[in-house]
Amino acid sequence: MCAGYLWMLVFASVAARGWGELFSSMAHLQTALYAERDIAQEIRKYVATEKVRLEKLAKIAEDFEGHSEMALEDPDYYLGNPVNAYLFVKHFTLDWDRDIDHVLRNNSRPELADKVDELRQQLPTYEDLSGSVSALLRLQDVYKLDTTELAHGSVGGVPSSQLSAWDCFELGRLSYNEEDFYHTIMWMEEALEKVRHGDPEWYEDNMASIIDYLAFAQYKQGNVRRALQLTNEMLELAPDHERARSNKLYYERVLHDDTDSKKRGEDGEITNKRQLDEYRSGEEYMTYEALCRGENLKKYKHKDRLFCRYRTNDHPLLFLSPAKEEVLYFNPYIAMFHDVISDKEIKMLKTLATPKLGRATVHNPKTGKLETAAYRVSKSCWLSEYDSPDIGMINAKIAAMTGLNMETAEELQIANYGIGGQYEPHYDFARKEENAFKDLGTGNRIATLMYYISDVQAGGATVFPYLGLKVFPKKAAALFWYNLYKNGEGIYDTRHAACPVLVGSKWVSNKWIHERGQEFHRPCGLFEEE
Repeated sequence: MCAGYLWMLVFASVAARGWGELFSSMAHLQTALYAERDIAQEIRKYVATEKVRLEKLAKIAEDFEGHSEMALEDPDYYLGNPVNAYLFVKHFTLDWDRDIDHVLRNNSRPELADKVDELRQQLPTYEDLSGSVSALLRLQDVYKLDTTELAHGSVGGVPSSQLSAWDCFELGRLSYNEEDFYHTIMWMEEALEKVRHGDPEWYEDNMASIIDYLAFAQYKQGNVRRALQLTNEMLELAPDHERARSNKLYYERVLHDDTDSKKRGEDGEITNKRQLDEYRSGEEYMTYEALCRGENLKKYKHKDRLFCRYRTNDHPLLFLSPAKEEVLYFNPYIAMFHDVISDKEIKMLKTLATPKLGRATVHNPKTGKLETAAYRVSKSCWLSEYDSPDIGMINAKIAAMTGLNMETAEELQIANYGIGGQYEPHYDFARKEENAFKDLGTGNRIATLMYYISDVQAGGATVFPYLGLKVFPKKAAALFWYNLYKNGEGIYDTRHAACPVLVGSKWVSNKWIHERGQEFHRPCGLFEEE
């Protein structure tokens, strides 16, 4: 590349004069000396430019190496923090397009750009950015996290990287693009506060961008007077901003014509209500979120009768090592079995599952088909005895603990919850109007056993909103409950949810056990209502 560039310089220098046979004139030959000097200067300019670019590339490489070495010391701990995860994803999307891509492609060797493009297939995308932003905002809502504390690097008491004004601005801008004006206000105000306190990434003229978004979001939330105040502030920074001038006239007209809008904000009060659909503003969802936060909503009247015991079920596998059962609820029966899966088995499950993980799906109640859904955010896969004979031993232990037949049970499902991973309230069994399991010929899901195969630093509880019961993950334990009464009717109180993971990585393994084959393991009762 350099040789070609120099040859073009020489050719251009000679061709421009239109001279030939320089040797025949001393004056013209002396002029060639000046051309030589000019070539040297052009080379030096090129080298200087290339040196600056290479220094930038070296700095990028240094930053990448430093970050990856630090994060890889404990990836689960680092990426388990949602702020760190958001910054990581943002770095390879927004920041990459703004600061890095043009440096790599500006006169770079083609093979370097090609290799980077190949490696970028494994890096986060804009879809990941959207997911990480949604997760961070979901965590902020469910766990009532303070915006300023989040921005200063505190998530559930666990330290993280701090968010700059630019980071806060992007959270607000992405919220704005989704017409989520509630979060737009929170994060634009935080960005504005950081700029006013001298964030080095921003200058005064950037404040107009923040105020522009913030003013309109305030208007959309009904705070017209505040929107007008912000617009006036914006016009002081950018007097010729056409949209701001137009908005100013509009807000003034609204305040003049609308008595309610005129009154609002006179005493400094600003409303910013969370925008929720009908379901998420209802009692069940509010209860779900409160339980996720660890709040005690219902006093269980039989709590003093709950007990722990060693359980064998007269099964040979449990004679020497009985299952340690902790009864959590009587009706419906919900229990926790402690220390029922080994570290070796957990490692085996994770190793087999990791390359197979795909976005978790749910049954569409109308079509019976599997599809992804925004209310279930995790990745999962299925493992059977064909993957490892050790899976057979795990299934045998489940049969021993529960006293149920595994022949018609579903394969073992492994699920890993990512940033803010959750599964909103749902039933494991199929209701009568659904056709989720009809084609299997094994009946409905009579029971669920769920292994916790990791601890979770914060969040990630399993909650039962109708019971007021919350169970926090404990590695090597298994949660078990019946989904159906003995008469085959669904137990609607078993509606449950997986709370968003606040900090950490949550791994679980589910075993869904079906009706067929349980006739002698869980026989019908004497009364129809059982």
